Amino acid sequence: MRGLFILAILLGGAASASAEMSMSFDWGPTKKCDTKSPPISVKNAPEGTAKLQFSMTDLNVPSYRHGGGTVDYAKSIPYGAFRYKGPCPPSGKHKYRFTVKALDAKKKTLATATATRSFPE
Repeated sequence: MRGLFILAILLGGAASASAEMSMSFDWGPTKKCDTKSPPISVKNAPEGTAKLQFSMTDLNVPSYRHGGGTVDYAKSIPYGAFRYKGPCPPSGKHKYRFTVKALDAKKKTLATATATRSFPE
């Protein structure tokens, strides 16, 4: 019985903990109704990631389609890397959520992450 307990500990300890993929962004030079994507950072994308697919949702008006874009995998995505319908709240602030999917070479989703910010800040 003790041997099984030790084996369970050893097997549990052998599993490596991998960090979840995450993303962050700031609006950078983004202006109201800008069509250029903001600067975005991606951390801990899974091994085998070839492309990153982005989409943005206005949490105040989720039915409005902002679109997004797909770029080659990089940890840092510069301003204007893809075109989309940027933040364009009619008045006041709206909250926007970017979603990124890490895709392999066959376009299979390996991981997903989100980040949310208000515009204007």
